[in-house]
Amino acid sequence: MKSDTKLFEQLKKLDTEQRNTATQGIDLADSREIVRLINEEDKKVAFQVEKKLNQIAKAVDMVIEAFSNNGRLIYAGAGTSGRLGVLDAAECPPTFGSPPDQVQGLIAGGKEAMFVAQEGAEDKESNGREAMDEIDLKADDVLCGLAASGRTPYVLGALKEARERGCKTIFVTTVPAKQTEAQADVMIDIPVGPEVVMGSTRMKSATAQKMVLNMITTGAMIRQGKVYENVMVDLQQTNEKLKERAKRIIMMFTDVTYEQAERSLREADGHVKTALLMELADLSVDESRSLLDRHHGFIRKAFLSLQND
Repeated sequence: MKSDTKLFEQLKKLDTEQRNTATQGIDLADSREIVRLINEEDKKVAFQVEKKLNQIAKAVDMVIEAFSNNGRLIYAGAGTSGRLGVLDAAECPPTFGSPPDQVQGLIAGGKEAMFVAQEGAEDKESNGREAMDEIDLKADDVLCGLAASGRTPYVLGALKEARERGCKTIFVTTVPAKQTEAQADVMIDIPVGPEVVMGSTRMKSATAQKMVLNMITTGAMIRQGKVYENVMVDLQQTNEKLKERAKRIIMMFTDVTYEQAERSLREADGHVKTALLMELADLSVDESRSLLDRHHGFIRKAFLSLQND
């Protein structure tokens, strides 16, 4: 059987390549009906994600363990899936103050593929394996493969290379597990069913993957003490909005003025958690830093320890 015929047979069976019976008249619909049909299909995604919460939680725990051993979370994907991984990785440092290399996104075809499709870049497993060489993948890292179809060679190659290197692996796909040959320690299959437009996995499949990636990194960052109550308190003040948000956070949890919040942040070299604990517990910069270090960056634990002394 020729390789192109084999691929044809594979695609023909995938859920994401089937016709959606609910949208077969969408080409004659007006704008209001088109957006209604899309919305009806999107509503189904969260319920499918809900069925995989146990697997997603296992992935979170796996990432936490990697971070505790100075390991990294590496996403590997192609097309829309790859872009989602790069997006999630890029948003972690400004949101959680995490090191830039702690979460990384790799996309078949490299940086250019973020903006313009690089045809054929995803079609070789060897490209995925080589990408692991380029980032010097270590056994303490976690490799999360992203492939809506479950069959992208670039992703399968990256997964195989990671497993051979002793890495823990996660696989996120939007077809049932039985439709993929991928092997991973945690399989997160979110079968969203046929897309609104057949094969357009930038739609429900992308929504499902974005939800899962949000859960994995947000969960891991919360478990690292990056959040106080439900507020992100380890943000980096990289723009004017975030600078003002940092002051508001301190004012929100204390009774200090805008000027005092600004002064505390300046004394803490812009580190929001340090400044916040200074105001919450009336501590010096050094005392606040020391207390946070003893409690591994968890503000609530640090603050409670003072009340229990």
